[in-house]
Amino acid sequence: MAGHFDLRGKVAIVTGGNGGIGLGMARGLADAGADIVVVGRNEAKSQTAVADLAARGVRAITVRADVSNKDDVAAMIARVTESFGRIDILINNAGTNIRKPPDVVELEEWREVIDTNLTSAFLCSKAAYPVLKANGGGKIINIGSMLSIFGASFAPAYAASKGGIVQYTRACACAWAPDNIQVNAILPGWIDTDLTRAARKQIDGLHDRVLARTPSGRWGNSDDFGGIATFLSSPASDFVTGTAIPVDGGYSIMA
Repeated sequence: MAGHFDLRGKVAIVTGGNGGIGLGMARGLADAGADIVVVGRNEAKSQTAVADLAARGVRAITVRADVSNKDDVAAMIARVTESFGRIDILINNAGTNIRKPPDVVELEEWREVIDTNLTSAFLCSKAAYPVLKANGGGKIINIGSMLSIFGASFAPAYAASKGGIVQYTRACACAWAPDNIQVNAILPGWIDTDLTRAARKQIDGLHDRVLARTPSGRWGNSDDFGGIATFLSSPASDFVTGTAIPVDGGYSIMA
């Protein structure tokens, strides 16, 4: 079975890969042998992540880019192909949230969330597609959310962006299957990250409500994403495309 999950010789781009879920996925791919490109705007944080990944015996570099900016994305893809000669895996993980009810969100805030979470996936996927196709195929993983499934009064822009991620994933999966490119989404539940720590401060009782509903009885952590990312990046998932897989400890199956 080891060969099914072997990523040696593969090159993976992870946007927002310098912390949280992104770094957890990058670590999983590095442990399977993939070289990693960490894309983010915080250079110091990215360099720390790269040191962590390189210590696992793979090549790792950082590229500073705003992935909601078309020119930055084009430059990022050019830098990766120049440095590695190929791209095999793209993980669209960059994300943000602004927690306000729908009647209070301003247009600028709406655009910031949509552009960071959804437009970035469109730009990066479109830019990476010719390289993946030229290589004979590849993998794209888009990061959605449990709010791709549920409604949430406190995060309308975030929920809209993450619902859009699932439909964009399906569209790309259908379009690019003939090119041997598999496109799937991961839907994280309540994961202990900087974003959710802020949510716990803003939403009274959130921590206890999450624990009460989650069959696994805990919040997730970034290491919970290394395995699923490796599976969806590896030959083991060559006949899996267009899916949206919850990673939530069972939260989404509870009535």
